[in-house]
Amino acid sequence: MRARDLAVEYPSVSLDSDTLDAARLLADRHLPGVLVLKEDGTPHAILPASRLVKLLVPDYVIEDPTLAAVVDERHADRLCRALSGRPVRDALPKERQIPPVCDPDDTALEVAALMARERSPLVAVVNKDKADARLLGVITAAHLLERLLGVT
Repeated sequence: MRARDLAVEYPSVSLDSDTLDAARLLADRHLPGVLVLKEDGTPHAILPASRLVKLLVPDYVIEDPTLAAVVDERHADRLCRALSGRPVRDALPKERQIPPVCDPDDTALEVAALMARERSPLVAVVNKDKADARLLGVITAAHLLERLLGVT
């Protein structure tokens, strides 16, 4: 089993995509994160859903969690406005998680080792040919486990 055989389409956004749209994509598809692509279509970062949740919570509530109890639902609904009109590039963590990239010919074990080493829930499969460097798909940890468990 090669990486090209394991790769599937996976939702992605660009650096200039609206952060609220990225959050809706994550919520609608129940994803742990979304792949952020550079202008040339190659992987740039992973935007974890947990990062977007953190951006929704005001700093004063993070510093003093007891304040969360006094914010009513009507006010909490307004928190999502903090994401609207903000490009994804501004929402990425300062210590952005660069997505691990593998070659289409890598074996399932090579992909698993990379995923484990990088502690990443996904690996981008990229054709690294200079003339045709492009994203072929993504291998998620869940999909890799499913395929590996199906073999045993």
